[in-house]
Amino acid sequence: MRPVKFTLCFFFLVFCSIPVFAQQQKIDSLTGVLKTGKEDTNKVNNLNALCRIYYRKGAYDKADSIADYCLALTQKLNFKTGLATAYSCKGLICFYRANYANALKFQTQSLNLDKEIENKKGEAAAYGNIGNIYWAQGNYPEALKYQLQSLEIDEAIGEKNGTARAYGNLGLIYFYQGNYDEAIKYLTRAIKINEGLGDKYNLANNYGNLGNVYYGQHNYAEALKNHFKAFALDSVLSNNLGMLTDYLNIANSYSFLGDYNGALVNYFKTLKAAKQIGSRQTLTNAYENIGGNLLRQKKYTEAGKYLDTALSLATQMGDKDLLMYIYNKLSNLDTCKSNYKNAYYYYVKYVIYRDSLNNKENTRKLVSEQMQYDFDKKDAAAKAEQDKKDAIASADKKKQAIITGFIGFGLLLVLVFSGLLFSRFRVTQRQKKLIERQKALVEEKNKEVLDSITYAKRLQDALLPPLNLIKQYLPESFVLYKPKDIVAGDFYWMEKVGNAVLIAACDCTGHGVPGALVSVVCSNALNRTIKEFNIHDTGKVLDKVRELVLETFEKSESNVQDGMDISLASLTPSEEGIKVQWSGAFNTLLYMQEGEMKELPADKQPIGKTDNPKPFTTHTITFTPNTGLLYLFTDGYADQFGGPKGKKFKYKTLSDKLKAISDKPMAEQKQILEQTIQDWKGDLEQVDDILIIGIRLP
Repeated sequence: MRPVKFTLCFFFLVFCSIPVFAQQQKIDSLTGVLKTGKEDTNKVNNLNALCRIYYRKGAYDKADSIADYCLALTQKLNFKTGLATAYSCKGLICFYRANYANALKFQTQSLNLDKEIENKKGEAAAYGNIGNIYWAQGNYPEALKYQLQSLEIDEAIGEKNGTARAYGNLGLIYFYQGNYDEAIKYLTRAIKINEGLGDKYNLANNYGNLGNVYYGQHNYAEALKNHFKAFALDSVLSNNLGMLTDYLNIANSYSFLGDYNGALVNYFKTLKAAKQIGSRQTLTNAYENIGGNLLRQKKYTEAGKYLDTALSLATQMGDKDLLMYIYNKLSNLDTCKSNYKNAYYYYVKYVIYRDSLNNKENTRKLVSEQMQYDFDKKDAAAKAEQDKKDAIASADKKKQAIITGFIGFGLLLVLVFSGLLFSRFRVTQRQKKLIERQKALVEEKNKEVLDSITYAKRLQDALLPPLNLIKQYLPESFVLYKPKDIVAGDFYWMEKVGNAVLIAACDCTGHGVPGALVSVVCSNALNRTIKEFNIHDTGKVLDKVRELVLETFEKSESNVQDGMDISLASLTPSEEGIKVQWSGAFNTLLYMQEGEMKELPADKQPIGKTDNPKPFTTHTITFTPNTGLLYLFTDGYADQFGGPKGKKFKYKTLSDKLKAISDKPMAEQKQILEQTIQDWKGDLEQVDDILIIGIRLP
C-alpha cells in the first residue's frame, strides 16, 4: 500500500477558482460570446478560458477540440500570446492522458514563444509545466531543475500564484526523494499563499499533497484530515479530477487505519470516476491499490486480477514509479501463493525500477541543482542590499556636500577659523561612521560566506558513500577522515560491481572550497568510468578518470592544472582467498601479509595534466583467508607538522605505527591513529586534509 501519486499544481496564465454554481454560468457566457464574436484576439482569449474550464472538469475530449480550434485561429491571426497559452492547454490535456511525449512537445513550444515575446509570466508557467512532465516520468533531477527556474522567475517578478504553485511542486519532488521535512516546508509555504489569494483550486491540491506527506510518515490520522479538507474544496469547485484523487488518498488512509471496507468503498469510487473522465494514471493507481488491499486480506485470486490490469496500464504509459510498486506487490502475491519462481522474477523487476528512480546520480544532481539555486539566490540578495546601501550613501554624500558648501560660503569671511574646525570635525565623524558601516558589512559578508560553506559541507557529505554502506560490504574496516577546513579536497569513494568492491582514498588539488569543487569533478569521473564506460581494472579506471577530468577542465578558457592523487583498490573473493587489484597516482599502498608490512609503489603521475603521461600500472595480490590488511591513505597524515621539534610525521613513522597496531580491532586502530595525530599536532594548525582507510580482509 502506498499513497497515490500527488496532484500536481499546474501553471496557467489566467485562472480563478470558480464555484460549482458559477461554472455553468461561465460556460454559457463564454459559449454565447464565441457564437457571435468575431475572429479576433478577444475570441482567442475566450476559447482558452473555456478550454481550461472543461479541462478542470475532466472533459478532455471537449477541451481538446476547443484547443485545436484555438491553435488554428491563433496561427491565422499571428497572435503569439494566445498561441503560447493554447500550446500550454494542449500540453496539459496530453499530460493527463499520459501522453508525455506530446505534452513535452507542446509545453516546449509554449516556452519558446513566451521567450520570444518576453512574457516572463508565461515563461515561468511553461518551465513549471515541463518540470511536472519530468516528475511524472520519475526524472526528479530534471523536474527539480525546471521547477527552480520557474520559481526564480516568479519570485523576481512578484508573481504570487506562480510562486505558490512552484512551492507546491517542489514539495512533491522532495517527498518522492523521501525528504519529508523539506516537502512539508514547501507545501506549507504554498498553502499560506493560496489562502491569502483565495485560490481554492490549488489550496485543495496542496492539502491533498500535504496529506500524502503525512501518509509517508505513517501519520494516517493527520493524512486523512488533510485529504478531507481537499475533498471539501474540490466538491465546492466541482473539480472532478481533484475529487477522484481525493477518493484514492482517503481510501489509502482508511486502509492503513485498518478500515478495509471504508477503503474499498473509496477505491471503487475512484475506479468509476477515473473511467468516466479518462484519467489513465489515476485509473492505474486505483487498480494497483485495490489489488494491494485485497492482497492484505489474503484474497489472492481477486488481487491478481487487479494487479495484472494495473501492470498492463502502467507498461503502456511507461510510468517507472507505478511499475516499481506494482512489481513489488506482484512479488509479494506470488510469494504468498508459494510461486517462488515468479516471485523472484517480479522482485528483480522491482529492484531495477527502484534503483533507477533512487540512484546516487539522481541524488547528486538534485543536491547540485539546489546548491546552485541557493548560492545564486544569496548572491543576488547580497548584491541588491549592497546596491541599496550604496545608493543611500551616495545621496547622503551629495546632500551633505551641498549643506557644507552653503555653510562654508556664508561663514567664510566671519568665521574662517571656526569653519575650518567645524569642517574637520564633520569629516572625522563621516569617516568614523563609514568605518563602522564597512566593519558591519565585512562582518555580515563573512557570516554569509561561512553559512554558505557550512551548507556546502552538507552537500559534499552527500557525495561520500555512507559509512554504514562501507561496513555492509567491508565489516572489518575504518575510515579516519579529518578535513582541514569545513569542506575538503580529500574524499573517499566506494562502488560495488558484481562480486568486486572498489574503494579509493582521493586527494584533490588544494583544500577548502577550491579542493571541494575539484573533488566534485573527480568523484563524477570515477562514477562515470565505472557505470557509464563499464571499466573495472584499476589501472584502466585511472586512465579513463584522467581522460574525463582533462576533458572537463579543457572546457575552461583558463589553463587549469588541477587534478587528483589517488589510491584505488578492487577486492574480489576467489577460490584461493581474496584477490586485490591496486593502482595509485602518487599515493602508495601499505599492506600486511603474513605478519610483514609491505608497500606497493604508486605511479609518479597525477590524475590531471602532466608531461609524457603513461598508462597506470595494475598490481595484483592474492591473500589467503584472514591474513591480510590494506591501508589506503592520502598525504595529510604523514605531512602534519608537530612533535617536540615541529617536524613532519613522515611516511616511515606512519608505516611503523600501522604495523604496531595491526593486530588490534579496526575500530581501536582508528582511535589510536586519531589520538596519535592529535598528540603529535598539539597546538599547531592542521596543514592538510587527513584520510586513512583501513581494511581487514576476510
